[in-house]
Amino acid sequence: MTATLDQSRPGAPAPARRRRHRVLIPFGLAVLPIVATLVLHAVDQPDAADPGFLSPVAADGDGGSRLAEALRAQGVTVRRETDTLRALQATTPGPATLFVPAPELVHPDTVAALTSLPPGSRLVLVDPPRRVLELLGLPLAPAERRWATRVTSPDADGHPCPLSEAVRAGAAAADRQRYATRAGSTADRCYSGGLVRLGWRTEVVVIGSSDPFRDDRIDEWGNRALATGLLGGDRPLVWLDLPGPAPAPSWSADPGGEGRPPRPSPPPDDRADAPPPADNPLWDAFPAWFWALLVQLALAGLFAVLWRARRLGPPVPEPLPVTVRSAETVLGRARLYRRAGARGPAAETLRAAALERLRYRLNLPPGTPPAEVAARVAGAVGADPERVAELLHGAEPTTDQELLALARDLDTLTRTVTHPTEGDHR
Repeated sequence: MTATLDQSRPGAPAPARRRRHRVLIPFGLAVLPIVATLVLHAVDQPDAADPGFLSPVAADGDGGSRLAEALRAQGVTVRRETDTLRALQATTPGPATLFVPAPELVHPDTVAALTSLPPGSRLVLVDPPRRVLELLGLPLAPAERRWATRVTSPDADGHPCPLSEAVRAGAAAADRQRYATRAGSTADRCYSGGLVRLGWRTEVVVIGSSDPFRDDRIDEWGNRALATGLLGGDRPLVWLDLPGPAPAPSWSADPGGEGRPPRPSPPPDDRADAPPPADNPLWDAFPAWFWALLVQLALAGLFAVLWRARRLGPPVPEPLPVTVRSAETVLGRARLYRRAGARGPAAETLRAAALERLRYRLNLPPGTPPAEVAARVAGAVGADPERVAELLHGAEPTTDQELLALARDLDTLTRTVTHPTEGDHR
């Protein structure tokens, strides 16, 4: 008798969909704190281009109004200027202190004039980039930059700090951007290179952190004493408060009244002598024991996830602790297969049971090759051998409908071979 097989099932079903959520969920939980830390750090760090950054009239966290009040309380005259040329004019006849909290906003044509101050004056730059240092002709270059500002003592690198203002202030948050002197040059270094002083005709002080001047950090450690020491004294203070990138200057109104101020000769191109930038400033932001502890916690969390996670493989047969009815066993196992979406293991179970009954009926040993089994079964039922081989050893079903069709076809084939008189009961 010829078996009626369902020809609507596709011959080559698509590969089973991989369940990646078991890996993506633990990975996402591990990445989420890192991303949150980076976002919070980016939000917390001030931007020199923001309006009100270190402004003597801004009272927010990134402003400098509290520093201006502290300087006025010490008798220092604070003059706010929003134009570079007017700020240079305000330093005459001098001496005076010119405070530039955002050097990157100064126009390149005006940067070189910042050192053309009256004798005895001081220029204070906050976190100047390499471009500004080169335009000024300073023998300095940015070195390593920390991910976050660190509080250190003036002699943290083992070298005594010759700057009296820093010595009186003590530990302060001045170690973020560090600066190194070029070959053949000398400078006074404090706070591991976060504060550098050059004793030129105009004394230049470079500090790589804005924390000591900010309203939300000025009362921490020795920040107030350091900021007032660098900007205070018996000289008036000219505070250059640029609201944004400065436009090109008009040199007809230069401070000397003799045309454009002289610009120093271009500095020699000795960038090769400057220390290379840090590969990853994040490593220097925290001590070594913090990273070791973080790695251990990450490994412990990974092991906990693997321990508590569900088994990453197909269901395995286990002996039943009690005797239950066969119908209940079949129904319970089928529900487990359906809940887990394990169509592949369910199809293998159906095919294994069908092959066992077919081999027994056709007197075939267990080690018979699949091609021979398919040929013998096809001869017994009068079906296409390739179709029978695909039914007994084909690909896994990808949908519940394909699994149901496979079960019906196997049941029809088995009944036709074991009970030839019954035929197809569908």
